[in-house]
Amino acid sequence: MKYLHTMIRVNDVEAALDFFVGKLGMIETRRKEDEKGRYTLIFLVADQDLDQSKAERAPELELTYNWDNDAAYGGGRNFGHLAYTVKNIYETCQKLMDEGVMINRPPRDGRMAFVRSPDGISLELLQEGEALAPAEPWLSMENTGSW
Repeated sequence: MKYLHTMIRVNDVEAALDFFVGKLGMIETRRKEDEKGRYTLIFLVADQDLDQSKAERAPELELTYNWDNDAAYGGGRNFGHLAYTVKNIYETCQKLMDEGVMINRPPRDGRMAFVRSPDGISLELLQEGEALAPAEPWLSMENTGSW
């Protein structure tokens, strides 16, 4: 068995792509639009997972947009969260904050933070390798909202 992808439903393709591609730096690898089924599938990979020299497929995030759905999907926490490692948790969180993303659980420990996508999907950001030394402003920053 091999992990292939996680699928999440999105209400607004542009907002989802702005978050995952524009702010987090993920890369769109393929897209499928199905007129008969009335949906769009957009597949993304984390930048470090995109290695063209590897024969095997990298794990993907599948964004599913159902064209005729007018209702919000809600919650987003019913399956848990998506998790990604980052090279520098502090720089990543600062960049996201500068882009207007709320840091729900700041990386006070130099290791872990949580943010949410425009559709309320929780993302856990983990420091690659060892935790960074605790530092301000993260050390004294309170949690905001839920994750």
